[in-house]
Order: sequence, then structure tokens, then C-alpha cells
Amino acid sequence: MSEQVFPAPTVGALIFNPAGELLLVRSHKWHGKLTIPGGHIELGERMEDALVREAKEETGLDVTDPEFLLYQQFIYDDAFWKERHFIFFDFACHSERTEVVLNHEAEEYRWISPEQALTLDIDRYTARAVRRYLELRGE
Repeated sequence: MSEQVFPAPTVGALIFNPAGELLLVRSHKWHGKLTIPGGHIELGERMEDALVREAKEETGLDVTDPEFLLYQQFIYDDAFWKERHFIFFDFACHSERTEVVLNHEAEEYRWISPEQALTLDIDRYTARAVRRYLELRGE
């Protein structure tokens, strides 16, 4: 069983560039699937601040205008490399820059339309967030 005592609240960033393309990263933590940047909310940190911090740490991008999309429950799903219980809070946000500098958590990245993202090998939680983004925009 996991060493966790409580679920871990996390943020996920659907980052869009000025052309409206979504940033996806390929991560070994997600068994090589494409996913979105994100991570833990630190004690005393607002979700939006965690989103900005995690985006910067994982991609080198400064993001703005966070818009809440949905929450998702992740309970000991084998989609992640480690047995964990997460609560995902996913946001759409924007970056004026497109030059990504990845940290150790991802191996590659790509900018792609949200519709095209749904045709790729993305994890199911990312797919759910992208579908929610499109639904909120009437697409």
C-alpha cells in the first residue's frame, strides 16, 4: 500500500499559446503518455499560485489568466508510475511564450490544437480535461 496518509491535492495546467495551441508533455511518470504539466499544492498555497509555480518549474513558462475547468479523483490508478491518491484541480491558462524548457519530469513536448490532442496517446485524465475545455467553449 502507498505511504500516503491523505489524498494529495494537485493542479494541472492546460497551457495555451497565442495561436490557441495546447502544450502537451510526454512523461515517464505517466508511462510515456502525453499529459499536461502540474503538481502538488503546497501547504498554505492557493491553487492558482500552485498552478503558476508548477508551470514555471516544469516548462519554464509564465502562465496567466487561470480558469478552473474541473476536478478529478485519481484513486490508486495504475495510469501513474507510483501508487497514489490524488485530487486533480485542472485549469486552462495562457502563455505568451512558446519556448519550453522542460525539467526532469518530461522527455518531450508539443504544441497542438485541443481537438488534435484528443486523437493522440494522452492519458485519460488529460483527455477528460481537454473535453471539458472544449465543452465550456461550445465546441
